[in-house]
Amino acid sequence: MNHHLQLRFYKEGDEERILQIYTPYVTHSSVSFEYEIPSLEEWTQRIRSLAEEFPFIVCTDNDEVVGYAYAGKHRSRKAYSWSCECTVYLDAKHHGQRIGRVLYQCLFDLLRLQGYYNVYAAVTVPNPRSESFHLACGFSEIGYFTKTGYKFGRWHDTRWFQLHLAEHHTGPAPVVSFSNLQHSTAAQDILLRHLPM
Repeated sequence: MNHHLQLRFYKEGDEERILQIYTPYVTHSSVSFEYEIPSLEEWTQRIRSLAEEFPFIVCTDNDEVVGYAYAGKHRSRKAYSWSCECTVYLDAKHHGQRIGRVLYQCLFDLLRLQGYYNVYAAVTVPNPRSESFHLACGFSEIGYFTKTGYKFGRWHDTRWFQLHLAEHHTGPAPVVSFSNLQHSTAAQDILLRHLPM
């Protein structure tokens, strides 16, 4: 089968396919700490809410979504405004094709455009593939939360990673919501820089 991989921003109508990709991570692993698969209605609300403030990028193979990455809020207090968290999920058939790395690279460029300085990622351990992946993407380990989540009859640790997106200056400018940047030339240029894959 010929692959035609492309990146684009999430659009209305992607929600069901994105949920299909996410579902096995809930039902068959501790990668996600959710117990129940969200309803499509709840899922759609989540994505639309995220996409107002943060980039939400999908990878398509012959126009079918096969992976996605997005950022979200790290903490609610004002001083955390320049920090966020990131997530990437792939369809199982598309592991090992560098899709996750390209999604992350594009996501991080967009976060820099918004004005973010730090991005964090949490990995349920052990997960050698994801741990190695984050280190290869430039993250540094910052520690563990031990026995922080209970799923499938046992307690799980999470390993936390941090990536500095920019040099830390005093007096940082306010972060710009992604909804105000998505259609800008700068955001479109970042997306195009990572295409074709």
